[in-house]
Amino acid sequence: MSKRLWIPIAFVVTAALVLAACQPKATPIPAPSGVQTVEVTRVVEVVKEVPVAEKKLKACFIYVGPVGDIGWTHAHDQARQIVEKEFPWLETAYAESVPEADVERFLDRFIVEEKCDVVFTTSFGFMDGTLAAAQKYPDKIFFHCSGYKRAPNMGTYMADFYQVYYLNGLMAGALTTSGKVGYVAAHPIPEVVRHINAFTIGVREVNPNATVDVRWLFSWYDPAKARQAAEALIAEGVDVLAFTEDSPTVVQVAEEYTNKGQPVYSFGHYSPMAQFGPNSIVSGQLVHWERIYEDILMKVYLGVYTNKNLENVDYWYILGQKGVELGGEFGVPINPKFEEPLKAVKVTDPFLGEISVYDLVFKRLEQMVDPAVLFDPFTGPLKDQTGQERVKPGQRLNLYELTTIDWFVEGVVGELPR
Repeated sequence: MSKRLWIPIAFVVTAALVLAACQPKATPIPAPSGVQTVEVTRVVEVVKEVPVAEKKLKACFIYVGPVGDIGWTHAHDQARQIVEKEFPWLETAYAESVPEADVERFLDRFIVEEKCDVVFTTSFGFMDGTLAAAQKYPDKIFFHCSGYKRAPNMGTYMADFYQVYYLNGLMAGALTTSGKVGYVAAHPIPEVVRHINAFTIGVREVNPNATVDVRWLFSWYDPAKARQAAEALIAEGVDVLAFTEDSPTVVQVAEEYTNKGQPVYSFGHYSPMAQFGPNSIVSGQLVHWERIYEDILMKVYLGVYTNKNLENVDYWYILGQKGVELGGEFGVPINPKFEEPLKAVKVTDPFLGEISVYDLVFKRLEQMVDPAVLFDPFTGPLKDQTGQERVKPGQRLNLYELTTIDWFVEGVVGELPR
């Protein structure tokens, strides 16, 4: 960076002590016993440029897809570049398109050859390999994204979209004319199941008879399969699409059909995708991984996080922590082309009365951002596909239940592979 703050070393030590003493705020959804859910500490803003005896830190990232996927991996790599520019003491390296079964070889390379101090692994399927590396290299620090296994030198982190998927579901329910909504899904893991369910809850809050048809790809990044699945859904009458796949393919398919006179609407995923569907993308999910990476790396740098105290460190960033954002592009929560259609659809809420879907989206957003979390999509009563009650009236799924969910809510069409 062009400007450096020369602050006495005593201040840095004090900052580290303050940072270590800070108690993380309670997460809106109770975490499992013994798990510390962490929130950003803004001491980072004060000390990120302080040179401490020219101390350096090397952080390495392992990606499951290519950095140009315009999805999950692209978002992680954008965050890597942001923190590398922010912190002059930080050096980074990355490996892309790493097969999940091959992650241990890359972990060995990063530790032995690249001399990485911290390694971030960014796919659920990297979990066991990361744990094995943490046990093999106890003097190094590891963080795994979206998993649940930890060790003294291995923490976990996630910026989750379930609230945003619910908001997109509200809009999908308002815009479908066929009552058939589609979801192109990558892998049947709890993260994806949680998002499908949240999306469906939103759809059926506005359109109680609508269904969400799920098609599995069994791949995180496969544009050809994503296109095939999207077109198959459209052929069966689906006119709104959501997805979990790390390319803008589904958005592009929706745009192609819309431009041919058959409107199909879509929602972006992880990275800004509005450019690929200016006439068809309604909104989407956007992530700010840099907020998590910034906090973790500064705490490692200051010695707050060590190779002995990470076993209960689990970052869970949602709307309230500003880890995620509603929109197909940053700063634009809803494509202006869809404001009037969403304002034209009215629903009746037991507490809010008659309200347009457009206004309902922003009201729910406001409620979920509130520190008290005044609304959560996974509030009962909720039934599964078989009609069995899974969440009792007035109750909410807790963090453990959300991160291990293995059932579909009522309204989802399709099986959950076991």
